[in-house]
Amino acid sequence: MKFIALIPARYASTRFPAKPLALLRGKPVIQWVWETAARCMDDAVVCTDDERIMQAVERFGGRAVMTSTSHRSGTDRCYEAYQKVGQGADVVVNIQGDEPFIHPTQLQTIRACFENADTQIATLVKPFRPEDGLEALRNPNSPKVVVDNQMRALYFSRSVVPYVRGAEPDVWLSRHTFYKHIGLYAYRADVLRQITSLPQSSLEVAESLEQLRWLQNGFTIRVGITDVETIGIDTPDDLMRAEVFAAQHFG
Repeated sequence: MKFIALIPARYASTRFPAKPLALLRGKPVIQWVWETAARCMDDAVVCTDDERIMQAVERFGGRAVMTSTSHRSGTDRCYEAYQKVGQGADVVVNIQGDEPFIHPTQLQTIRACFENADTQIATLVKPFRPEDGLEALRNPNSPKVVVDNQMRALYFSRSVVPYVRGAEPDVWLSRHTFYKHIGLYAYRADVLRQITSLPQSSLEVAESLEQLRWLQNGFTIRVGITDVETIGIDTPDDLMRAEVFAAQHFG
C-alpha cells in the first residue's frame, strides 16, 4: 500500500496566528512535522491556505499545496489536497501541522493498523497512568476513548468514560485503563471521500469531536496504542514548553 501524509497548516489561529511559521530551535514548526512525515511515509505534503506557509515549505525543500480558506476541518482540507496531489495513494495520514514532535513509532503504529484489511479509519491513543492524576483525566481538552476487544473505538468523549462504579474518582486510574486520544488519523482514500460528504451529526455537535460523526454513521475506527508523549502547539506558551522539550530531547 502507498501511504501519503497530508499536513493541514492554517495561517489564521485565534490563539496563535502564524504558528506553523513560528521558530522552534531555529526552524519553523511546520518543518519539524514535514521532516518526520517525509521519513516515515511514501510522500508528505503540507496543505495550507496561505502563500506565506507555502513559500516557507518550499524554502526548506518540502512540498506543499494550496487549499481553500473555507474548510471546516483538517479532514476536509486533507481531502481537497488528496484530490490535487494524492491520487494513487491507498491511505491518507492526517498529521496536524502543530505537532512538531510527532514520533516515527507513532506513524509506524498507525500504518500497521492497515495490515488489517477491514480497517477503514485509524487513530492512536495513549494510556493514562495513575501518576497523571485525576485532573489530567478530567481535562475536557483531552478526549477519552473507549475501545472494544479488537481495539476498535466505541466512543470518544470529553467526559471521563467509563464511569467506575463503586470507587471514589481519586482511585479510578488504578482500577481501569483509560485511554487519551492522540489526534492523528489515517483513512483509506475512498473512506476519506465518503466521510467528508457527511453532514454534522448530533453526537459531534454535542461533544465537538469530528470523529463521532464517523462512528455515528457506521464507520469503524481502529485504534493503535502509543506510549510516546508529544507536545502540540496551540499557544505561545506551548511554544516555550516545546523549546524546553526540544532542548532536552534533541540536544
